[in-house]
Amino acid sequence: MASGALPEDSMDMTAYPTMFDPSSLVRKGFCPVRSGTPLLETHSLYYEQHGTGEKRVLLINGLNNNSFGWDYHVRSLAPTYSVLAFDNRGVGYSGYPPGRYTTSGMAEDITVLLEHIGWTSLRQLHIVGTSLGGMIAQELATRIPDRIASLVLCVTTPGGMPWQNFPPWKGVKALTTNCMGDSLLLTKEPEKKAPTVMKMLYPAAWLDAKSTTDPQGRLNRQVQTEVWLRRVTFSAKQRIIGHVSQLTAALTHRVTPDRLRLISEIIPKVLIVCGSEDWLVDLRHSYDLKTHMPKAEFVQWTDTGHGIYAQRPAEFHDLLVRVFREADLV
Repeated sequence: MASGALPEDSMDMTAYPTMFDPSSLVRKGFCPVRSGTPLLETHSLYYEQHGTGEKRVLLINGLNNNSFGWDYHVRSLAPTYSVLAFDNRGVGYSGYPPGRYTTSGMAEDITVLLEHIGWTSLRQLHIVGTSLGGMIAQELATRIPDRIASLVLCVTTPGGMPWQNFPPWKGVKALTTNCMGDSLLLTKEPEKKAPTVMKMLYPAAWLDAKSTTDPQGRLNRQVQTEVWLRRVTFSAKQRIIGHVSQLTAALTHRVTPDRLRLISEIIPKVLIVCGSEDWLVDLRHSYDLKTHMPKAEFVQWTDTGHGIYAQRPAEFHDLLVRVFREADLV
């Protein structure tokens, strides 16, 4: 059996604890993904559905992030919508298929997942993809455009040649070394990785400011470090091959201007959102998306980093709800 692939009729889901609110849980499980023949299962995708609303929201997480990073937004959206969060191949509880990862292949994973849970209705799906998830969302949008009511592309890129997809220099330095001068990729201890991850995701001034939501009055750096450490230690530890394979998918991603233009013409509502202090995805890529998706709405927040939906969760939630409502009126 493929790595991470489990027969659904014999799974003990208590072996896969969740960080999401159990009171909103509708179902969770593993979706088998097959290649070439129905008998050849290459891997499985872990997923959870929360909420039972008529309109459906699909959340696609970024590079090397498991689905639990969407915790705030699953909680805030589940009372109104049906919300689907899942682990991409190569991270979390999902499997590690052999071969090279591509954003098109990861989009195919999602089409299988949507078929598996029966989410195939026309214009009922709101897709939110951040970073690598936004790249996958572009590929998904070219495959099932008639099912999509809205598409949110967050801190992401249309791609290009691999060298064009590298982060800005500050991001490259952060990805290749931690605060001790060691390779971030090879650093095993999450506690040693955390300072560098915080620096990659959020502006320094914001990290050093007092949190406006923490009852203990701690700095944003302390709060976000605690949240990140809890998430990465809660789920299955990511293997190095998963990290490298997802990074390969990001670096080789490319959606042509013609395909981007077609997406913006077919899907009722498209939003491109980015932050002014993004160390991981150069802002020019968001501008490129807007250039080739002329009908899309463009939002840029100042003093905001790559971790935009965690840095400004309430505002991001309000933005999503507005986009969903506008799309549903089209």
